[in-house]
Amino acid sequence: MNIYDTLTSLGITLPPVAIPAAAYVPFMQTGNLVFLSGHIAKKDGKPWVGQLGKTMATEEGKAAARAIAIDLMGTLHAAVGDLNKVKRIVKLMSLVNSTGDFTEQHLVTNGASELFGQVFGDKGAHARSAFGVAQIPMGACVEIELIAELS
Repeated sequence: MNIYDTLTSLGITLPPVAIPAAAYVPFMQTGNLVFLSGHIAKKDGKPWVGQLGKTMATEEGKAAARAIAIDLMGTLHAAVGDLNKVKRIVKLMSLVNSTGDFTEQHLVTNGASELFGQVFGDKGAHARSAFGVAQIPMGACVEIELIAELS
């Protein structure tokens, strides 16, 4: 299975790596592991602002998480040069800007998890954590970071 053929069939074009908004690098490799810094949700090139349980519903949050997964794949491509080198998506950590009584962070994060499964097949199955947080930089609704293993 060629990852790029799968992306094309899904109508996905990978974006370039975003310029970090603070003092960090977008990715770091050590051994066969690549760590991607947190990516915030963007809509029309701007932070996708909102708070789950207040101004956003779960389905919109899920769409935001899916958009982040596409950005993460763009960064992963830049980090490794070829997504076909990915042996496994190891872990996602998802931060969901949500009210204290919102409890569907895991469903929001499925937007990213499901896309990684579609694109990478069995290699896209991963461990993950999904947290509700009081705020994310620039008011974004979701932020996700990723760890991948290379072959």
